[in-house]
Parts: sequence; structure tokens; C-alpha cells
Amino acid sequence: MTTELAMLLFSLTNTTPASSSGDEHNKRLSSPSHMSNFYPFVETLAESQKRQFSYLRGVWPDLKTWRDEGRAKMMEHLRYEPGPVEMRAEILSEAKKPGYTRYHVRYPVAPDRATEAFLLVPKGRSEPGPAVVALHDHGGYYYHGKEKITETEDPPRVLAEHIESSYGGRPFADELARRGFVVLVPDGFYFGSQRLDPTQLPAGYVGRLDGLKPGSDAYIRAFQSIASKHEEIVAKTLFAAGTTWPGVLFQGDRASVDYLLTRPEVDPTRIGCMGLSIGGFRSAHLTGLDPRIRAGVVVGWMTTYASLLYDHIQNHTWMIYVPGQLAWLDLPDVASLHAPDPLLIIQCSKDHLFTMEGMKQAEKILSQVYEGMDASQYVRCLYMDEPHSFKIPAQEEAISWMERWLK
Repeated sequence: MTTELAMLLFSLTNTTPASSSGDEHNKRLSSPSHMSNFYPFVETLAESQKRQFSYLRGVWPDLKTWRDEGRAKMMEHLRYEPGPVEMRAEILSEAKKPGYTRYHVRYPVAPDRATEAFLLVPKGRSEPGPAVVALHDHGGYYYHGKEKITETEDPPRVLAEHIESSYGGRPFADELARRGFVVLVPDGFYFGSQRLDPTQLPAGYVGRLDGLKPGSDAYIRAFQSIASKHEEIVAKTLFAAGTTWPGVLFQGDRASVDYLLTRPEVDPTRIGCMGLSIGGFRSAHLTGLDPRIRAGVVVGWMTTYASLLYDHIQNHTWMIYVPGQLAWLDLPDVASLHAPDPLLIIQCSKDHLFTMEGMKQAEKILSQVYEGMDASQYVRCLYMDEPHSFKIPAQEEAISWMERWLK
């Protein structure tokens, strides 16, 4: 791509960010902003951000330089690079399932933290083959992590309801394993085995759980309320300690790739990742920041950040904020660091978490990056006629994408 073409494309995508044109923008401005009188200030601030590491700026001597510098800048802003750990993993349990074996494993993600995960190994796998890191969602559901996208025995009703509403009743990790992929499903920071411990909170919090049986529906629902309210305190504390929540979350996902590569069943040249919601957000960053990922699927989390500012920020968790990032890379710019390798984006046309304009603007940025690399066949963006979810038709698209590029 010539520098002139790149700068033209960048100028087209770097206008008022997913904002000041179109019916959606006019409709949005007919209702008050959640920023009240401060919105013009933040809109102007967002517009001033130059996305200096966007590929579309056209100032890069080669792809490697752009990727290396873009990834380094993003890591600088994530502010979390703990020291190395020896990958001493342990298998906690094993269960034979139709078509695969499920291992419950634990491994370190940092010198002071470990996580648990499900490792699904297809039946009869004897040679190294393709693998997928499956990343669970947020969904206001903290008590479980890996169990939200993996079949388990006798799940509590609240978990089954979540799987039904978010995944159409089919946890997608197992389907990947039945189709020949080794699948690693780790608990993210603040979920499942890494969840908040209410017994170590002040007494006012713990009282809400008095008399409830741990693991029961009533206990899980009460715990979710505590964990949700406590997100703000955790985020503020992480910022004050000099790091970011996304930095901690993404580092755990990269450590999970480290573990996956210790398994003899895995071909290190054929690794993908996918997830819904915060799992899609994690997948976008794992795909963009970790060169070991060959193919990525991002479900329900691809937009421009500026499109959220008017009245959509309140829809989102504290887990997504990286101060100073927009001066260098918007979210689609981060995902584009994966280019020209395969990337599938699955959006939901009825998703209340985002504006359609923001989703379309992100799609446009990614399409132009791949087009500029003569690699349009390696990127695809689909819109499912659904609210925020990853149901079976979308899962089939995602699995087919992995089969196309990893098998």
C-alpha cells in the first residue's frame, strides 16, 4: 500500500470518531448524553487523539516494524508485565466425555497468582494438532468462569440459564473439542477460581451471604451482586497501584498460551482463540498482541471507543479501560496488529452495548487494513440478528473459520 493511499484511508477513518454524521448520530443527540454538559469536552478530546500506531497512517517501513512497535506501545499502556514463572502445572481431575477427555488443571500465570482451566483433548489425538484458547464472557456472572462455556455435570440453575441466554444452550468449547481441536478454557482474573473471596472483605459485605449454601443458586446470585459492586474498588486500586485491569486480564491469557504450548497434543503453529463479550475483548487483544495466535474470532466486542462516549459507557465493565491508549491505538487498530493473519468478527445487530455506527466504523478500519495488505480474504465481519450473544448459528460460523485456517 502506498503512503498516499494509506493517508487517504486514515483520513476517512479518523474523522469525528464514529460520531458526527448519519441518522444514528442525529437520533442519539436528540436524547441527553450521560456526560451531560461535559460531553462536548470529551468529544473534542477524543477527536484530538491521533491513533499514531494505526496501520492506516501509512508511515511504516514494513509490517514487522509496525507490529513490533504497536505491540510494544500497547504493552507500555497496559502496565503489567510480572516476572517469569516456571510453568509447573498440575492436573486436578480427569473426566471422559463423548469425543474428548476433560482435564481440570491449575497453572501459574504470575509469580503471585495461579488460575484453573479446563483442558479438552479430542479422543484419539496422538499427534500435535490445532488448538483454541476459549475465553469466557463477563455477563455480570463472576462465580464461574470456564464453566460458562464448557459442559459440566449438574450445573446450578443460574449457570444453566446463563448458558441458555448467552450461548443458545450449547457451551462452545466442547463442540470445538468434538471437532478435533485441543481447547484450553482458563478462568480470567476476577472469575471462577480467581474470583473475589468474600470472607476476606469487611463484615458488611459478608453478611449478605449469611445462611446461604456456597454454590447454591441463592448464594451465587448474592455473590454476583457483591462482586459487581466491588468492581469499582478493584479497578481504582489497580490504577492506584500502577497497573490496569486489562493488563492483568490479558497477561493471564498470554500465560494460558504458555501452558497450552507445554502440551504434546498441540501444534504450536496452529493456535487460535475466540470468545464472547469480555471474552471477545480478550480475544481481540490476545489475537493482536500475541504472535503465537494464528487465527482469531472476536464475538460481541468490536467497536470504536469514541462511539461509546455519548451514552454507552455505562453499559460496560471497569475491566476495559486503558488510560492514554486512544492516542496510539483504537480497539480495531489493536486487533489489526494480527493482520494479515485470519480474523473473524461476529457482531449482533440488536446488541445494546454498542452503537451500530461504532461497530460499522471498526469493521471499516479492519477491512481497510487488510485491503491495504492485499489480504481481504483473511478478514470477515458478520452480523447476527440477535441481542448480545454467541448462539449456535454464530458458533458454527466461528468453528468453520477455525477449521478453515487451523486444520
